[in-house]
Amino acid sequence: MIKFNIPPRTGDELKYIADAIASEKICGDGKYTLECEKILEKKFNSPKVYLTTSGTTALEMACMLIDIQKGDEVIMPSFTFSSTATSVVLFGGVPVFVDIHKDTMNIDETKIEAAITPKTKAIMVVHYAGVGCNMEVIMDIAKRHNLRVIEDAAQVVNALYHGKYLGTFGDVGCYSFHETKNYSMGEGGAVSVNNPELIERAAIVREKGTNRTQFINGQVDKYTWVDKGSSYLPSDMLAAYLYPQLLIMDKMRNDRVNSFNYYYEKLWPLKDKGYIDLPTIPDNCIHNGHMFYIKCKDLKEREALQVYLRKHEIGSAFHYIPLHSCQAGLKYGRFVGEDLNTTKESERLLRLPMYYQLKKEDIDMVVKTIEAFYQGEKE
Repeated sequence: MIKFNIPPRTGDELKYIADAIASEKICGDGKYTLECEKILEKKFNSPKVYLTTSGTTALEMACMLIDIQKGDEVIMPSFTFSSTATSVVLFGGVPVFVDIHKDTMNIDETKIEAAITPKTKAIMVVHYAGVGCNMEVIMDIAKRHNLRVIEDAAQVVNALYHGKYLGTFGDVGCYSFHETKNYSMGEGGAVSVNNPELIERAAIVREKGTNRTQFINGQVDKYTWVDKGSSYLPSDMLAAYLYPQLLIMDKMRNDRVNSFNYYYEKLWPLKDKGYIDLPTIPDNCIHNGHMFYIKCKDLKEREALQVYLRKHEIGSAFHYIPLHSCQAGLKYGRFVGEDLNTTKESERLLRLPMYYQLKKEDIDMVVKTIEAFYQGEKE
């Protein structure tokens, strides 16, 4: 059986978890939480990084920081996970969906300005499959229209756009350390607070609306409730699991990129024959090997291939059902413009096994099975 995903680990996690337990401080903001935040700040050149309990709560925290209120509109792609939209809906905001690019599956920046109204508060970009959106154009649009920018950077930890780490362009960048991501703490995430004006409030929002962080740092003589907020601090034991992975971030990224490149090389003949399409990596992007997907001819072929892979004990998965076509999407949001690519391309996409230390022989088996499927289909 070749699994679709295996959570990443270095082998040192138990050592650091045991140390966290021995410290007798296993709640939030313990030794390993702080160490992980320091590593990420230094690596990404971020003004401030805070670990959170998930990528979802990172998005919720970001929406709270930019003060999303009832009726505020946030422009985003429809091809994304529900958390992108629910983080806005939670505060009474309205997700405004626009189309994506066919090649990268990222938001089509040329569709954004047509979706802007007097109620628009922010643009929420989603960097798909480890590849960055066109942040130059998006940040220019935001500046000209006085809009906030949140980056849903769940899939692009340690990936770059024009030499700058993704998640550090907008006012707030939101990362995920779920077990399916390149670096994991089981359930977890982080926010990169890139707008200096939001850093002090971020500490308050993250600490249930109190100024406890300022108290701990000796900035105030007592702490009290000063703002809205929630409990976004993960256990230090989870941070201890993440810590050894962050120590070898580039090694782990390179391992996944090597697997990505090997898939690409082996599957190119099927692409060359016109059977499938392969991912596009723009020249200005350094991706992180988060995902490898192929695109079949249509939904029917994708479903048949997935069944075929399952029969041969190979895990695979399609991805998002476009949010604008979901029950909640119809209730809480709206789609602006024409759906040229979102539905069509999402129905063609099939994700293949991808994880840290994926064996070449397993990739060979996946490729041979896909080749056998198309050989049978085309004969």
